[in-house]
Amino acid sequence: MSEVFLDTETTGLSFKEGHRIVEIACVETEDFITTGRVFHKLVNPERDVPDEAFQVHGFSSKFLSNKEKFSKIADEFLEFIKGKKIIIHNATFDLGFLNGELDTLKKALIDKESIIDSLEIARNKFPGSSNSLDALCKRFNIDISRRKKHNALLDCELLREVYINLLDLKEPKFDLTSNSTKQNVIKNKDYNKKIIKISDTEFKLHQEFLKKELKKNFY
Repeated sequence: MSEVFLDTETTGLSFKEGHRIVEIACVETEDFITTGRVFHKLVNPERDVPDEAFQVHGFSSKFLSNKEKFSKIADEFLEFIKGKKIIIHNATFDLGFLNGELDTLKKALIDKESIIDSLEIARNKFPGSSNSLDALCKRFNIDISRRKKHNALLDCELLREVYINLLDLKEPKFDLTSNSTKQNVIKNKDYNKKIIKISDTEFKLHQEFLKKELKKNFY
C-alpha cells in the first residue's frame, strides 16, 4: 500500500469556530520513498485571514482571494488519497478541518482507520518531551533552515523524514530469515578446512625435492 504524508494550513484553530483551510498538501510515497506524485493547493477560505494566522503561514486574504475554493478541489483531493495510508502530525487538528469541509459539501468523510498520527507515536516514544514537528526535526538532526513560515508542502517533506526516524527505518534492514534457501546454504556451509594426512614416503620425497631446489637456487 502507498502512503500519503498530509498537512494543512488554516485561518485558525477550529473548523467549528468558522475557520477554514487555506493550504493543503499531500506527498505520495511507496515504502516511504517519494513517488513524485504530489497534491498541493492554495485555497480561498471565503473569509478573512486573522493576523495571528497570517503570522504563522504568511498567506493574506488578498493573496488567497483568487485561489480555488475547497469545493472545486475536493474530488481531486479524495481521489489522490483513495486507498492509501495517511500520515499526519497531530491528526485531530487536520482531520477536523478536512472532514468539516467534506461534510459541508456532503462528500464522503476520511475514515479514521486510514490515519496514522505521528504525534501519538512520538508521544509514546518520547513521553514528557516536546514533540512538535520542529522539536522532532531538531532531535533527529533534520535541516529546518528552509522553514521560515509554516508551509504545508515543506512540512510534508519534513514529516516524512521525521516519521522514518520515529520508526527507526533510517538504515536498511536485512532479513536473512525471510529466504529459507539462503538460510539453508548458510546453515549447511562447512567453513572448516579439511586436513589431509600424507604418508611417510610422500613426506621424504617432499624433503628431497626441497633440498634439490635450495641447492639449485642458492649454491
